[in-house]
Amino acid sequence: MIVGTAGHIDHGKTTLVKALTGVDTDRLPEEKARGITVDLGYAYTDDGLLGYVDVPGHEKLVHNMLAGATGIDFLLLVIAADDGPMPQTREHLAIASLLGIARGAVALTKTDAVTPERLAAAREEIAALLAGTPLADAPVFPVAAPRGEGVAALKEHLLAAARSLGERQAQGGFRLAIDRVFTLQGIGLVVTGTAFSGRVAVGDTVTITPPGLTARVRGLHVQDRKAQEGHAGQRIAINLAGDFEKADLARGMWVAAPRLHQPIDRFQCEVRALEPLRHWLPVHVHLGAADVTGRLALLEGEALAPGQTMLAEIQLDKPLGVLVHDRFVLRDQSAARTLGGGRVLDIFPPARHKRAAERLALLHLMADDDPAPALAAALERQPAGVDLDRHAVAWNLDDPAALWQRLGLAVVEDAPGRTGFPAAGWQALGERLLAALAAEHERSPEMIGVEHDRLRRLTLPALPRTAFDRLVAELLVAERLAQTGGWLHLPEHRATLAATDADLWKLLRQLLDAAPFQPPRVRDMAKASGIAEDTVRNLMKRVARVGLVYPVAHDHYFTAEAVAGLAAHVDALNIRDGAARAAALRDIVGGGRKVAIHILEFFDRVGYTRRVRDTHVRREPGTTRQWVLQ
Repeated sequence: MIVGTAGHIDHGKTTLVKALTGVDTDRLPEEKARGITVDLGYAYTDDGLLGYVDVPGHEKLVHNMLAGATGIDFLLLVIAADDGPMPQTREHLAIASLLGIARGAVALTKTDAVTPERLAAAREEIAALLAGTPLADAPVFPVAAPRGEGVAALKEHLLAAARSLGERQAQGGFRLAIDRVFTLQGIGLVVTGTAFSGRVAVGDTVTITPPGLTARVRGLHVQDRKAQEGHAGQRIAINLAGDFEKADLARGMWVAAPRLHQPIDRFQCEVRALEPLRHWLPVHVHLGAADVTGRLALLEGEALAPGQTMLAEIQLDKPLGVLVHDRFVLRDQSAARTLGGGRVLDIFPPARHKRAAERLALLHLMADDDPAPALAAALERQPAGVDLDRHAVAWNLDDPAALWQRLGLAVVEDAPGRTGFPAAGWQALGERLLAALAAEHERSPEMIGVEHDRLRRLTLPALPRTAFDRLVAELLVAERLAQTGGWLHLPEHRATLAATDADLWKLLRQLLDAAPFQPPRVRDMAKASGIAEDTVRNLMKRVARVGLVYPVAHDHYFTAEAVAGLAAHVDALNIRDGAARAAALRDIVGGGRKVAIHILEFFDRVGYTRRVRDTHVRREPGTTRQWVLQ
């Protein structure tokens, strides 16, 4: 269990930690010379059960206090009996509340320097201070640390609290907030901090975020003991190896699992005010061990009164490592006063419609500890699907597939990631596709069908191509959709040529069949037949609509049989050479290289092949949409 001290300067925090552990946490010469704590100090019990983070109490050092307070399990509020609660006592207590720290105790120090009456009065002041806070029922332990009076009782209470807390579950990917960076002779670069989530082991590869530096874990000290593994809720020192130097690392960065490297410069959140807040207020944002400036944008009004909570967006002046439900504290522009704080709700917020009622309702759902309600609501609002991998990173989920299964999602996998759809939404997309196709058949009955990409746009332009491919494949298997050549159509739809077109096509067909792999262009067909060029061009467009020819290039049509033969040659080249090239295809079918290029580009367009540099590779059957000749 990590215990964090808090309280006003000169109330005896460091002396108390030394009495509890035997360790003087004031390590800097300046601290020893002045007799005050300037930076964070650390101490551990011999059994490693307790770790202490001793924070500065001076009002000008609250930024250092905040770097140590984030991630602690238990607050040890230190109040001197002679002074009673002081300004920094109140501010530190407020900060602990904003950070969600609900477990704690009060050490009433310097009891040997006051009368019994003053001691009783101090107890009453403490009760009044804690009333209405998460620590309202916290026990008070009178101590005189230099003499050792009361120290044993306090220590036993802390040990009992640690045992009752147990070992924190190490769920999610590993995250450690860096609060110190230093080098040790013979060891190298070391960072220390409190682990927020997950596990780390010697030999692991980690990422320093936000800069995105890759590192290897060379060694670990957990709670000041050498170890092979560390986990959430522990103070850990990590010996890092990588292509960087000490100057490249700083307090406020994170050591994280590589998949959690998602630095962001804005997030939406819930904010509770300690002082009046206004829209677009410049602030210092303390999150993890970081202190970053930014601006507060209120989403439900123009001002926020003390004690009230509101949804907001925080725009940062530089990227930061942030995940959903991280706690943060806001201080004013001059870093002199604590203004409020809150909890992160969304690290990938939309750029528009931030104040829309639907958006605000979704943010309220994101406050739930269970990610399911928010994901279910997002799925309902986004018919084009939700990026499931991004959602899993934002919530730091170990087993996102279990959540997807619980919600009964249709999951579409693609190279960039996975997209999710609710079962009802996926079915609705299928109906939407069929309705769009039926409307096109009614509008253009002479057309054999609709090209793949155009039908996707008619169905839902924002729908990812891979998702549309799977939708089409499922409908084809269910025989609710049919494909002829490069066109998709309803199974019952048939397009035929008018009688006058059929007679003219019979004449022109002979010209195409005479040289199936080198057919004449429209102008050549017009010259050979004596028919006006515009008439031939318009007829060929209508013939293409019913699937008898394909426009391989502008004004250059190939019969369906010829295209099928060319497809067989492309297959043969892929089997022989691993890919089709223009020169090789030209050698097989004759004609110029330019025509061979047009043919291969046509197969790319209809999805039969895909271009890889100067080659054209056959798409694997069943993994993507296929051009089919029927």
